[in-house]
Amino acid sequence: MSDEVETTTYTIESPDGDSDELTIPTGLVEMLQEEGETGADVLGDMAMLSLAQQAHAVVHHSHGETDPQIEAYEEKAMDLFEERFGTTFGEMTGHDH
Repeated sequence: MSDEVETTTYTIESPDGDSDELTIPTGLVEMLQEEGETGADVLGDMAMLSLAQQAHAVVHHSHGETDPQIEAYEEKAMDLFEERFGTTFGEMTGHDH
């Protein structure tokens, strides 16, 4: 049945011109879209959420001291997360420190 599922490929490009392609089920993106959102919006939201989760885990759930530069990355990620979603990471995920 998975061969019957339509897919869509998105291209992610860095400021340096590097790129990667991501192929995902079209229906998955459509399922997550809210009114007025594009597929790119959904992928951007998912990328922001994933990066914020990873930054949070490194800073708050690692053993030992965390490098101050890594803490600065996490803090900036959380600021950008709140700008994008209009809510804090802790409020959205129910996981706050």
